[in-house]
Amino acid sequence: MSPPLCVSLCVIDSHYPTHPLPGPPCRVATPAQSPPLTPCLGQSQLTASPMTAWIVLPVSLSAFSITGIWIVYAMAVMNHHVCPVENWSYNVTCTEELPRPGFPKTCCTIQDIPLISKCGSFPPESCLFSLIGNVGAFMVVMVCLLRYAQLIEHSHRCWINTSALVSGCTNALGLVMVGNFQVDHAKSLHYVGAGVAFPAGLLFVCLQCVLTYRVAVTALDYWMAHFRVALTLGAMVSLVLSGIFFIHESFVLQHAAAICEWVFTVDILVFYGTFTYEFGTVTSETLMVGLQQSHHIGSGVLMGGRARGSTMGGATKGLKSPGGSSTSTHLNCTPESIAML
Repeated sequence: MSPPLCVSLCVIDSHYPTHPLPGPPCRVATPAQSPPLTPCLGQSQLTASPMTAWIVLPVSLSAFSITGIWIVYAMAVMNHHVCPVENWSYNVTCTEELPRPGFPKTCCTIQDIPLISKCGSFPPESCLFSLIGNVGAFMVVMVCLLRYAQLIEHSHRCWINTSALVSGCTNALGLVMVGNFQVDHAKSLHYVGAGVAFPAGLLFVCLQCVLTYRVAVTALDYWMAHFRVALTLGAMVSLVLSGIFFIHESFVLQHAAAICEWVFTVDILVFYGTFTYEFGTVTSETLMVGLQQSHHIGSGVLMGGRARGSTMGGATKGLKSPGGSSTSTHLNCTPESIAML
């Protein structure tokens, strides 16, 4: 016997399901009268197909940001705004030298140390630096939201996942401040942004390492977790060394702090790129799952009240279609529902 088809040729009043509205007489399509179409969707085993295009997001974040900051560095060196990273010789003062197009500075002071922030302090490279900070921050938020929703979708609701989302978004906020408030023009705001972005980014990768081990199933999952731990340890060591070297007045230590800052930044961006491994399983429902968590408690209370009212009435009603009118409902795809018509 063929499965019943969810086809009705009349409109049902949601308040009185057994009374059709004025119009053409109700008819129920039987398997003999209806074309061989798809059975009731409520009875089918439809699943959301993976949206593999999301794997491009983490890779784009890493490639765009790493390439962008190195372009900013090259522009700053060629415009004599910083000295090249291979230079370890610094002077207290320098005489004014004629710039040679295409060649870096030959006399460097402590103001020319190639910190990432110093590379993006002056135009034209400051414009690209701000663009990288803003676009990169947006992509960081998207990665954090998708990762959070993906773990929620797989029933991993825990404070670690929520803390990772908060730290990732905080990291993005710090990136916006760093990119838009250059160190030579708004030093206080720039340092506030850096003080927010760097620790928040480190906390995010640490929490994600824990979550990766928690959800790991296959051997490849565990290898990815080990790789992320290695990246996290490298980021932690480089950030600590950068902070220690930065507070000293030695030219050599200041230059070492700049190198550690570059290592930390590239390390964190590579870590973000590793989410390509998981994002191949992201579906169209993944992001919605994460967004609906903020309304979970309230919707649960409302649904509980409606369920009690429906039970007292002794009648079973379908869920109302989002945005639908009050005179239409989704019919349950069962023989009993069709027989009521």
